[in-house]
Amino acid sequence: MFSPQAQIPPARLSLAAHIRALLALGLPLVGSNLAQMALHVTDTMMLGRYGVAELAAAVLASGLFFILFILGSGFSYAVMGQIAAALGAGDETQVRRDARMALWLSILFGLAMMPVMAFSGPLLRLLGQAPETAALAQQYLRVAMLGMVPALIIAVLRAYLSAQLRTQMVMWVTLVGVGLNAALNWALIFGHWGAPEMGLRGAALASVVVQIVTAALLMIYAAWLPDLRRFRLFQRFWRPDWEAFRAVFRVGMPIGLTALFETGMFQASAVMMGWIGTEQLAAHGIALELASIMFMVHLGLSNAATVQVGRARGARDFARLRMGAAVAQLLSFLFALLSVSLFLGAPQLLIAPFLDGTKPEAQAILGFATRLLAVAALFQLFDSTQVMAMGLLRGVQDTRVPMWVAGACYWLIGIPAGYALAFVLGLGGVGLWLGLACGLVCAATILILRFWRGPWLHAA
Repeated sequence: MFSPQAQIPPARLSLAAHIRALLALGLPLVGSNLAQMALHVTDTMMLGRYGVAELAAAVLASGLFFILFILGSGFSYAVMGQIAAALGAGDETQVRRDARMALWLSILFGLAMMPVMAFSGPLLRLLGQAPETAALAQQYLRVAMLGMVPALIIAVLRAYLSAQLRTQMVMWVTLVGVGLNAALNWALIFGHWGAPEMGLRGAALASVVVQIVTAALLMIYAAWLPDLRRFRLFQRFWRPDWEAFRAVFRVGMPIGLTALFETGMFQASAVMMGWIGTEQLAAHGIALELASIMFMVHLGLSNAATVQVGRARGARDFARLRMGAAVAQLLSFLFALLSVSLFLGAPQLLIAPFLDGTKPEAQAILGFATRLLAVAALFQLFDSTQVMAMGLLRGVQDTRVPMWVAGACYWLIGIPAGYALAFVLGLGGVGLWLGLACGLVCAATILILRFWRGPWLHAA
C-alpha cells in the first residue's frame, strides 16, 4: 500500500528533519540545473574557438530555441505539483493520467514549434538581425528543432521523477549528457576523431543527440524501475484522456507564460544594454551568467518545495505544508545571503575567469561588471523570494494569478523603470539593472504574500 507519509517528514518532526528532507530532494535538482547550464557553457566555449560568426548565430538561435522551450515547459512544472498532490493522496491512477497528458501536450507543442524554427530566418531579420547572422541561425535551428520534442519530454520526465523523489537519477543522467555533449561537440564542430567538420550544424546535431539519449534513458528508468513500474506510465500511451489533458493545460500554460515574461524581461534588458555600448553588453552578459548560476540553486530548492507542498496538500496535512514551505523559504533566504556576500566581497574573483586579461578592454569590462554585481547583490534576496514563491504556488496549483502578477511587475514596472533610470535619468547600465530589481521586488512581495495568505494553508 502506498504511503506518502513514509517519504516526506510529518510536521511534528524537528526543523532539522525538514531541512534534511528538503536538501535530499533539492540538492540533486540543483546539481541537475547546474549541469544543464554546463551544456550551454560547453557549446559557447567550443563555438567561440571555431568562429565569431558561428558563435553569434548560435547565441541568437539558442535564444529563440530557449524562449520556445520555456513556453512549452510550463506543462512539466504544472505536472510536478499535480503528481505530487496525487501521490500525497495515494491516487496512482491520477499520477499516470497527469503524466501522460503532460507528455501529450509537450509533444504537440514541440511539433507545432518546428515550422517556426525551420523558417526562422525572416523572423530574425524582421527583429533587426543581420541577414548573414540570421541565415546561419536558421541553419542551426533546422537541425536543433529535432531536439525540441525530446527536450520537452525530458522536462516532463524530470518533473515526474522529482515528484516520485527520484531526483538523483535526474542529476546523473544530466551529467552523462554533459560529457556526451562535450565529446560530440569536439568531434562534429571541428571534425576530430574521423568525424566530418560540420561547424555550427555540428553543435546543433550534438545537442539533438544528447537530448534524444537523455530522453531515452529517463524513459527507460521511468518504465522499468521496479518501484515505478506499477504506474504503467507508457501502457496504451496513445489513448487520450481529455479531462486530464484540459487540467494540465489550464495549470501549465500560465506557468509557461510566467516564465516567458521573466525570460523576456532579461532578453529585453540585453537589447537595451546593447544600446549603451559593447563593453557594457559584455559586462551585462558576465554578470547575468553569475546571477543565473545562483538562480539555479534557488530554482532547485523551489522545485523541491513544489513537490513537498504538493504532497502535503494531497495528503491534506496542512501543518506539514506550512512547515515545509517555511523551511524552503528559510533555506533559499540563507543561500541568498551567501550570494550577496560573494557578489559584494569577491566580485573580481568571480568575473576574472570570463575575461582575457591581455585584451585592452578587459579592465573596463571588469569595472562595469563589478558595479552590476553590486546591483545583483541587491536583488538576490528578492529574486530568491520570487522563484520560491512561484514554486510554492505551483505546489498548490495556483498559476493563473501569478502569471498576471509576473507580467505586470516585469513588463509594466521592471522594463519601464530600467529604461527611465538608464536613459532618462542618465544612470546607464547600472540604472537599467536597478529597474530590473524594481520588477523583481514587486513580484517577490506580491507572490510571497499571496502564498502565505492563501486558503490552501488550512483545511476548508
